Amino acid sequence: MTDSNHLNLVPPLVEAGLGDGLFQNGQTLGATFSPLNNSLGVFVTSAGLPDEKTHGSDLNDEQPIYFASPNRVPSSERRLFITDTLIIFSAFQNLLKTARLQDPEWIQSEQSLTMIRKLGIDYVNFIKECWIHASQPIVRPEGPLQYTSDHYRSLYTCFSLFVVLYLAEPGYEEGPVGDELMEWLNIHFIEPSTEEGDHLSALERPWEDESFWPYLTRATLRGLSKASLFFLGVLSQHPSEDLQDLTRTLAPLIDSQPRLQNFSAERDYAYSSRRWNDKVKALRIEMDRVPEEDRYDDFDNWWEKLSDIVGILEGRAEVIKRVCGELGSDWKEVCAAWGVFVDVRLRRQDLPDVVSQVLDEMPPDPTNLEDMVHATLFSGQPLQALRHASQLDLWLSAHLADIMVPLALIEADTDEDSEMSPRDHHILAYAQYLHSDPALWRITVDYMYSCDEVGKQQADEVLLRVPLRLHEQTEPSVERGIKSGDIVGVLKDINQTCFQYQREGVRRTVCRIAAQTLVNGKEYGLAVSYCTSAEDWPGLGRVVDRVLDEYIVSGPENFSQYALAIAPSVQELYDQPSSHGIFVHRLMFAVRYAHFHRLLEQQELQDASLDLIAIFHDDLAPKSWWAVLLYDSVRLLQHESALLFSSSDALGLLRKLEEVFVRTSQGSGEDYLSVLVKTIKGGGEKEAIDQLNVVRLALARYFARCTSLVSA
Repeated sequence: MTDSNHLNLVPPLVEAGLGDGLFQNGQTLGATFSPLNNSLGVFVTSAGLPDEKTHGSDLNDEQPIYFASPNRVPSSERRLFITDTLIIFSAFQNLLKTARLQDPEWIQSEQSLTMIRKLGIDYVNFIKECWIHASQPIVRPEGPLQYTSDHYRSLYTCFSLFVVLYLAEPGYEEGPVGDELMEWLNIHFIEPSTEEGDHLSALERPWEDESFWPYLTRATLRGLSKASLFFLGVLSQHPSEDLQDLTRTLAPLIDSQPRLQNFSAERDYAYSSRRWNDKVKALRIEMDRVPEEDRYDDFDNWWEKLSDIVGILEGRAEVIKRVCGELGSDWKEVCAAWGVFVDVRLRRQDLPDVVSQVLDEMPPDPTNLEDMVHATLFSGQPLQALRHASQLDLWLSAHLADIMVPLALIEADTDEDSEMSPRDHHILAYAQYLHSDPALWRITVDYMYSCDEVGKQQADEVLLRVPLRLHEQTEPSVERGIKSGDIVGVLKDINQTCFQYQREGVRRTVCRIAAQTLVNGKEYGLAVSYCTSAEDWPGLGRVVDRVLDEYIVSGPENFSQYALAIAPSVQELYDQPSSHGIFVHRLMFAVRYAHFHRLLEQQELQDASLDLIAIFHDDLAPKSWWAVLLYDSVRLLQHESALLFSSSDALGLLRKLEEVFVRTSQGSGEDYLSVLVKTIKGGGEKEAIDQLNVVRLALARYFARCTSLVSA
């Protein structure tokens, strides 16, 4: 796996061995994590305590920033592997969710173990497909594969071995394991090769070839009876009559060796194996009668070669070890042969003892991570197997650990120091690898949320930092959804994830972030929708304040456009008993005031006057806006064609005006005139009072007009 405990920067920020000089210049290396993924930004910065007597490079100079990551970002083929295996992982999590609703013993029931075994086999089959695909000699436009076919082959051998040893077919957990191990070995480590067999079968006297006896010996050791029988048949042409006689006896023995799958009961298998062993012993006696001088042909001591084959069939451990060593085999072949020939009733729980003996003489290759995973799985050491698997591929250790917990192979309890279980440790390590690619955030949090509290907290932080890209939507359907106030795109995916994992707090925070982003883009209608979804009432108040600020900054026309965009939310919020009235009240004022200006713009002055009075009557306008609304009334009061206000409504306006004057004279001008002052470019409270005096004069004339009409 491409991760490491240290990162090398190329070219280096500081040459090796020169770190002290950096500090003497008052500098040090700084680093910061990316909020987007698990990468680092590394840079030179001030050490904080520079030596006043030294003068290094100017810290104000521009310094390069290195971006480094502990992982290679998954390539396209690797992402396909990740996304497809997630399906199996999710199915396994659903199984565990079901188990939590059952009795504690249910997970160990035959029904449950059958499902776990099936999912394990699904993993194996998928890895096999990836290995086959990676092995194909095809042109790859994107360049060489990030992970070679040999890497996927290693995953294939390790996971399939895990299934063989720890996910036995229900009912066979206590049965002999030798045949299954040999089958695993033959599938993944093919020996002898097909090419060798083709070469020997083409020869007239193949026993004269130096590879003949090694081929026949290994075919017998691997249980490849067809190949063994074919070449034993060839020996019927051998010049030695003794050899011909012995092979005629040996061939039926190899062909009739008992196999567990051919018996319905282990007792019958054991009985048949004992009888078969008696026949092998009889063959040994027959071999020993061959005179010493007749044991050679013109090329080799055929008797010794045949004796090794018979020794394997007899189950002589020393012969199997020696022959495997001579053939260049390793400990795996010895262990598999042990269960086929030495101890035909070898069980899974007894295998570690055998493996321990074998490894003392034939240790695994410590530089080969695949071999170390095999050795620890054979030895019944799941934690060590996970450690080596994590070095081979974090994917492997994570998915093995996930299955090991319900099988009770590793502890499910949380470690006090790390606050994580062994399973969560490996799952989160894999999730951090996934986090190297921000596009995989959905999969990343799926793995994190499958863990306990530490994992859930990490997933929360990932969701909070997913770029929402609210202004980068290009698909027409997405854009229409946004314009209509629907939660779409990335934000919709985040919402669904939060609902799935019951992270309501995170969902609301993300909606608040979305609202802030939309406010900055002046998309106030959408911002209100997201504040409502988050039940962020103070945030809703801030959105309304920004909309009202548009009146001050951009004027009535732009304000009306922005405010009317939030109008659809008013009724929805009004119907919500949980919504905070003060903020909804402010929203209703903005919408009603925008509607008032729209009426003015459309010259519907009578309706506008009624709207203005209604805003005051319903007590919607904040006191800081009274002066602005009163000044807006001047145009309506001065309308010559008709009296737009009733006498009582005009008196209501006068009362509001007098309250503003009185409160301002008492020192509360900031509470009543602040907004009007802001609308006067470069003006202050004095200019605001001057404008209100205009309102007072307009009202006086209005009342005069009303009186003259009554007198007439």
